[in-house]
Amino acid sequence: MDLPPPSGVATEDRSDMATLRRLAPYLWQYRLRIALALVCLVAAKVSNVSVPLLLKELVDALDLKAGDPRALMVVPAGLLLAYAGLRLMTTVFTELRELVFAKATHGAARQIALETFRHLHDLSLRFHLERQTGGMTRDIERGTRALQSLVSYSLFTIVPTLVELVLVLSLLGGKFDLGFVWITLAALVAYGVYTISVTEWRTQFRRQMNELDSKAHTRAIDALLNYETVKYFNNEDFEARRYDEGLDAYRRAQLKSQATLSMLNTGQQAIIAASLAAMLWRATQGVVDGRMTLGDLVMVNALLLQLYVPLNFLGVLYREVKQSLADLDKMFNLLEREREVADAPGARDLQVRGATVRFENVVFGYHPQRRILHGVSFEIPAGKTVAVVGASGSGKSTLARLLYRFYDVDADLSGLGGGRITIDGQDVRDVTQASLRRAIGIVPQDTVLFNDSVGYNIGYGQPGASQAQIEGAARAAHIHDFIAAQPQGYGTMVGERGLKLSGGEKQRVAIARTLLKNPPILIFDEATSALDSANERAIQTELASAAQGKTALVIAHRLSTVVDAHAIVVLDAGQVIEIGTHAELLALDGRYARMWHLQRSSQEASPDPEGQPVASAT
Repeated sequence: MDLPPPSGVATEDRSDMATLRRLAPYLWQYRLRIALALVCLVAAKVSNVSVPLLLKELVDALDLKAGDPRALMVVPAGLLLAYAGLRLMTTVFTELRELVFAKATHGAARQIALETFRHLHDLSLRFHLERQTGGMTRDIERGTRALQSLVSYSLFTIVPTLVELVLVLSLLGGKFDLGFVWITLAALVAYGVYTISVTEWRTQFRRQMNELDSKAHTRAIDALLNYETVKYFNNEDFEARRYDEGLDAYRRAQLKSQATLSMLNTGQQAIIAASLAAMLWRATQGVVDGRMTLGDLVMVNALLLQLYVPLNFLGVLYREVKQSLADLDKMFNLLEREREVADAPGARDLQVRGATVRFENVVFGYHPQRRILHGVSFEIPAGKTVAVVGASGSGKSTLARLLYRFYDVDADLSGLGGGRITIDGQDVRDVTQASLRRAIGIVPQDTVLFNDSVGYNIGYGQPGASQAQIEGAARAAHIHDFIAAQPQGYGTMVGERGLKLSGGEKQRVAIARTLLKNPPILIFDEATSALDSANERAIQTELASAAQGKTALVIAHRLSTVVDAHAIVVLDAGQVIEIGTHAELLALDGRYARMWHLQRSSQEASPDPEGQPVASAT
């Protein structure tokens, strides 16, 4: 199989502001909800800041000297009820804010995740052959969570803290003197500078943790996906050691991160403790001097405690916001990964009239220094079957990928006037990919199934097909009897990548779902390579019947399976060296004839149990 080499494409990290600008359109559609949430936020903070004010009045109302006639009055119930009411309103507005904004957060996260999922399916086969599934899925998962974390931390913690800071400073400056304001501002500046500088330094350890986490996860997923290969080579301990190495490196990075977090928290508490001591000393001195009441002292203490509680988490918040922005950036990089194969501007749907397929001077290479096809030209007439044969690596499967537009023809590399592939005269690069792929069905050499029921996998060829249609396709592919014999019938699960089925069973499922799709153009890429001779002959008849009136491209190693093709194209090192019918090529006594005689000799030497020769791959 011809596989492209890794391209080594790297993406550059964008700035935090650029990431926020990239996120803004997803949230803008919920702007009314955001505005309402901000109203609730301000109401919650006004209620919260009013609590210390009411507490001051309550303390001053109870600050009575002995013999004061007011001491005979009952406890000021009105103030107590108002105090309880303000506490309740703070919670009510806070919960209302989160309830109002929940739809915006989850809606934006859903939209980005769906858009990323769709975009990944739009990327070329080259990208998916290079990707590391475990690491990529982790990036998407963290990116989706990061959006919710970013909005939650910014709207529900950072913005409320800023609103509360403005209210507290206004109260301290208005009711008392600016000394309280300057002490608070100095503490906040020191706290912010220390927190941001230490957190920036700590970011390297968090980034290292994420990279090691993704690496360990990728190794684990890769080993599980290749379970059989691990078993074949008795490498369970080897894979466990590799995974443990990743976990151990992750643990060491965690310890570094935890140690620096402890240092950050200790420094933050030292700054808060110093500022609280300075504020309370100034308030106590005011009470002694008669400039402030006991209620004022209690109010200052309560205001500062309310303000510093969220500040205790500033380091965590800053780190999480930075990490959320980094995780979002990774997902946006995936979302903005340029599509190698994209629909041309104004591309129209493919109009299939007879489904004549032409390869004209096709030149292609997975890498500029590694050319696979060198000016390949041949035609598949409408309703006819053309086979392509040749040694492994000659470019046969590449033709199928180009026809499907997994890659585009290198027209600019052709010295033959520009290569192209057409269907009924329409260049496949000028039509939409969706309409092109609707018109083509393929039975691949390597069949991969979804981890679902066998009925689902067959029905995947035509979503919404009835059970009768699914069973009809299964009968045509000679797999219905096998499925019906299973305890769960068409509900039988096939396992990860179809591993519960044999190679022949998987290939017959692939044939069935392609027959169910019933497109005008068919590609059979070694469609019966995993079948025994008896089933191969039976299915060859069914495939020939299915190809009646359709344009079919058959890629084969076993020449005995293509003797009835209307034309046979012989490829060698990416070039057409012979073309003709089976009889014409034998009469030519060239490469095809030598391949045929070699396979016939092998068949005669190794007949199958039923007395029929077994065609071997060349």
